Amino acid sequence: MNTVDKADVSRILVIDDNSSIHQDFKEILEHIRKKPDKIESLESSLFDISPRTQSIQFEIDSAFQGEEGYEMVRKALWSGRPYAVAFVDVRMPPGWDGIKTVEHIWRVDPTLEIVICTAYADHSWEEISERLGVNSDKLLVLKKPFDPIEVQQIVTSLLKKRVQQQAATSKQKKLEEMVNVRTQELRDVQEQCRLALEKMERMQKILQTEKK
Repeated sequence: MNTVDKADVSRILVIDDNSSIHQDFKEILEHIRKKPDKIESLESSLFDISPRTQSIQFEIDSAFQGEEGYEMVRKALWSGRPYAVAFVDVRMPPGWDGIKTVEHIWRVDPTLEIVICTAYADHSWEEISERLGVNSDKLLVLKKPFDPIEVQQIVTSLLKKRVQQQAATSKQKKLEEMVNVRTQELRDVQEQCRLALEKMERMQKILQTEKK
């Protein structure tokens, strides 16, 4: 069995009261493959070898009610291994519906990408956006029965988006750290100048006193 880098492991949570849906997602996502990057493509053309492809390894967890899914998201975040994407069914009697589930989930993990799955027109997009607020930019709606290719495209796009956001956040933090370091350096220089000036003023006073 080939080893897969940790960066290729993506955690996905499926929240749906229909057990067959969970199996469908697992079968669909098993067929996603990672395309070779530019370096691998160049290597292929130079050395006349076939470009390598690698299956993306997913960790797919299942929850059958909204409350259960919320707890799994909370525990995953607490353990330092948060989910990347969650597929959430709208109708899950007798507990929370999908919208309420997302509301609770985003309170603990506002960065989680959510895909609402529904076979009914229970809520308009305007109603969903109004209830979920600013995080609606992290929300997609997937109609049941869904097309396997559509699911694969959604997952691939959301994971790419997440990676780009994490990279941007990391870059922003590094820039902030650099600014903080530079600011502290300037403060140190200013303090050194202040001390030097005070020393010079004391020396001048001593010289003036000796001249008298």
